[in-house]
Amino acid sequence: MSTQFKVAAVQAAPCFLDLDAGIDKAVRLIEEAAQSGAHLVAFSETWLPGYPNHIWLGPVAWQMQFVGRYFDNSIEAGSPQEARLAKAARDNGIQVSMGCSERDGGSLYIAQWHFDETGEVINRRRKLKPTHVERTVYGEGDGSDLNVVQTKIGRIGQLACWEHLQPLSKYAMYAQNEQIHVAAWPNLALYEGAAYALGHQVNNAASMIYAVEGSCFVLAPCALVTKEMQEMLCQGDAEKEALLPVGGGYTAIYAPDGSEIGDRIPHDQEGIVYADIDLHMIGYAKNAADPAGHYAKRDSTRLLINRKKQRPVINFDDASGWEEVTEIEPPQLADAAE
Repeated sequence: MSTQFKVAAVQAAPCFLDLDAGIDKAVRLIEEAAQSGAHLVAFSETWLPGYPNHIWLGPVAWQMQFVGRYFDNSIEAGSPQEARLAKAARDNGIQVSMGCSERDGGSLYIAQWHFDETGEVINRRRKLKPTHVERTVYGEGDGSDLNVVQTKIGRIGQLACWEHLQPLSKYAMYAQNEQIHVAAWPNLALYEGAAYALGHQVNNAASMIYAVEGSCFVLAPCALVTKEMQEMLCQGDAEKEALLPVGGGYTAIYAPDGSEIGDRIPHDQEGIVYADIDLHMIGYAKNAADPAGHYAKRDSTRLLINRKKQRPVINFDDASGWEEVTEIEPPQLADAAE
């Protein structure tokens, strides 16, 4: 495995509420990244079919006009649309991290799918806890979604948006010797100037800190809001337009020492951020501080994680399912006192 190669983070507006058009655009961007020599290309949070900014702009009754279209244009595992993404990864010999609204039965989830260079889905994860009003749209993930996978270019993990403000979730990822991390963000224009914590300063800083804490490379793709999207969602309402300005793309890539690598794109323009990375740098970073290794204070604090997939229905005649429920034992007091 070579330790030096190029990676790519996409900054592009989604084809909002149009899944098939979004697949077309994704394929073009995958091809562009591969032709530029990238071995991995990462897309932003729910890039398919776009982040539901409408949930932040008005009362529930007003939002309902978007609910049906958003549900219908969310992608399903095993669908023809997924097959097209897999083919694009395979045809171009590139790994793809795709942020999507995943439809499973009657529910939606904030998901990240990782296709390897053969087109196989090697990681299919969901955001553990949707943030604030996102919980009116999406269900939750579980500990099985805190997963780092071994690939031909290194150990790669994914988290979405404010999962990067969840210390224990981050620690669970660091402990898996993550080398490349995809930090998927939506557009960072929402509530600009009115809610500092939602802005690019804080959220880019979260990606940068993740790189330092985890001693890994971080790809932080970010979408943007176009004038057309603003007009669709705000419908001429000046107050809504102030809450959802055009732009908001602040895509970045960070090295294990926290330095930003790759050239920034203006926040209101589309493009792809590229960076040449060298995994050999990780050893130098971890030599100083490896929070889940030699820099851990294990006699004082430790993380307990349940990695079992949680299912809402377990059939009593399904032996494997029953074992899944019963095999987890509560921690012993002696262990807690160690």
